[in-house]
Amino acid sequence: MRTAEVERRTKETDIKISLNVDGKGDYDINTGIKFFDHLLSSFAKHGLFDLSIKASGDNEHHIVEDVAILLGEAFKKALKDKAGIRRFGFAIIPMDDALVLASVDISGRSHCALDMGFKRKSIEGLSVEMIPHFIETLVSESKMNLHAKLLDGKNDHHKSEALFKALALALDNATQIDPRRKGVPSIKGML
Repeated sequence: MRTAEVERRTKETDIKISLNVDGKGDYDINTGIKFFDHLLSSFAKHGLFDLSIKASGDNEHHIVEDVAILLGEAFKKALKDKAGIRRFGFAIIPMDDALVLASVDISGRSHCALDMGFKRKSIEGLSVEMIPHFIETLVSESKMNLHAKLLDGKNDHHKSEALFKALALALDNATQIDPRRKGVPSIKGML
């Protein structure tokens, strides 16, 4: 099993994350930010990642950012040298009026192109600016490429939830072991 346990204690936050990439979608998430918990729970459920997150901190920004840092570290740790993975994954997910495309490359390099067209300042108590910040930080820490784009939709709740679900499915696809693949999926011999 590809698992990782990571923790981070600073003067601003105290966070513990447990991740099983080969899970069933079980989750136990408490960051103290209800809508953020909802997005992370949806990410775990639809990506079939077993995910436990316990987080506390002095403010929303620090909690969201540090959860992203640690979740990125957990994926890197769990995937080790990435031998046998598919590497690439994508998903197009509808959520009512919203339609979101996400495509990932677990490349060992970071790049995030995010085009979601959020309109509101907050969604159910979570500052909307924290959603792209979380995604960008996760991408940076996990050393992957992500292109995520809103194809249609107006409701920011639906857009954000479709984004987390699309990312989850794309990551699940990219992290799957392909039995035909021998070694690392790169002509360089490493990712």
